[in-house]
Amino acid sequence: MTLRFGTDGVRGVANSELTVELVTALGRAVVRVLGADQTFVVGRDTRRSGPMLEAALVAGICGEGGDVVLAGVLPTPGIAQIARDRAAAAAVISASHNPYEDNGVKLFAPGGRKIPEPLEGQIEHELATLAETMPAPGPSGVGVGVASEHRGGFDDYVAHLVDSLDGRLLQGARVVLDCGNGAAFRSAPAALRGLMADVHVLHAAPDGTNINEKCGSTHPEQLAEVVVATNAQIGLAFDGDADRVIAVDERGQVVDGDQMLAIGAIDLHDRGMLRGNAVVATVMSNVGLDVALHPYGIELLRTPVGDRNVLDELERRDLVLGGEQSGHLINMLHATTGDGTLTGILLLDVMVRRHRTLSELAAVMSRVPQVLRNVPMYEPEALNGDGAFWGRVAEIDADLGDTGRVLVRLSGTEPLVRVMVESPDPAAASAAADRLVALIEHVARRAGD
Repeated sequence: MTLRFGTDGVRGVANSELTVELVTALGRAVVRVLGADQTFVVGRDTRRSGPMLEAALVAGICGEGGDVVLAGVLPTPGIAQIARDRAAAAAVISASHNPYEDNGVKLFAPGGRKIPEPLEGQIEHELATLAETMPAPGPSGVGVGVASEHRGGFDDYVAHLVDSLDGRLLQGARVVLDCGNGAAFRSAPAALRGLMADVHVLHAAPDGTNINEKCGSTHPEQLAEVVVATNAQIGLAFDGDADRVIAVDERGQVVDGDQMLAIGAIDLHDRGMLRGNAVVATVMSNVGLDVALHPYGIELLRTPVGDRNVLDELERRDLVLGGEQSGHLINMLHATTGDGTLTGILLLDVMVRRHRTLSELAAVMSRVPQVLRNVPMYEPEALNGDGAFWGRVAEIDADLGDTGRVLVRLSGTEPLVRVMVESPDPAAASAAADRLVALIEHVARRAGD
């Protein structure tokens, strides 16, 4: 029984890597670390394995004396909102953009904030202890935890989204939503229609196996076609748990998280609401974002990959806006975590208030050509101590000159090494990426992958 937290909780193939026994033990470990004197909110996305793992997690929590509030199928930010309102801890059973066979568990500390790394480490240690020794019996009688349903979570979350515009409406805005057959299949259309937008919905019929299947934020191709065909003003594509979004403009062109971050930052700056006159992004964000913000005097702060790292920096600096290129944006004026539907609503609000098309707004940022490669590697940690490898990476980075950069990092959620190369010369970027992939594959072969 082993478990390691990545950049967004734990993930694995449901009932194979992420077993019922493991998730039950995780529920016990969470209560042992966070304590049984609080409520635990539990929600999930639409995967087939969701109810099974939900039952396992709830059994573990209740077996250690914790009480559970079941929120059902709801986006991750909706679960976080319930946790914030109740000052409760929370768990979301989801594997985000991964295929339906995978599942995972994301944990939130009391108050709706992603659980910090030190507590993750304590939970990992407690789980290892449970695996190595015969667990002591939990409480009995009235000490056993109780699970109850939270029936108002959906309505409260939709109302929160509508209220984010302080009474403004999106009347007349033509929007296409790709719900990815995931957790936002009901809440996103309801919120946009509550704001009087004209909404056309795709992929909102989850069957447990079609989540993220050629749809959603990682596959916006059909969304782009429908936006153009229906003469819509914007398309919004969510991932499985709807904590992030990718937009499509009226011409069918993708608008990513960097561009949405630039639009939001400049709008808040112009309205005097960008506290600290700075935003937070990760090392993956395109250098074009720096260029776009510079004329406004907006500082761009970079963190390691992961929305929790972005949130940590936002809180440390008392800032309001940050995000990732993948479309995971955090607006601290409205939420404690990324929210794809909220991001889309706020983006539409900028369009309506400024009477600008999305393509016009997105033109504030020009992306430097960026090549991304994912290299499968069973034990990517083998790269960490390989000085010769990192020396070659530095050489390739130097070859690109001052206008380019290289980033090689281990995935926090999958057995992959992620490669990013930026350069104004697309051919040079592609060639550098090819060299890096070859180097990684060589180390993988040597390590016995």
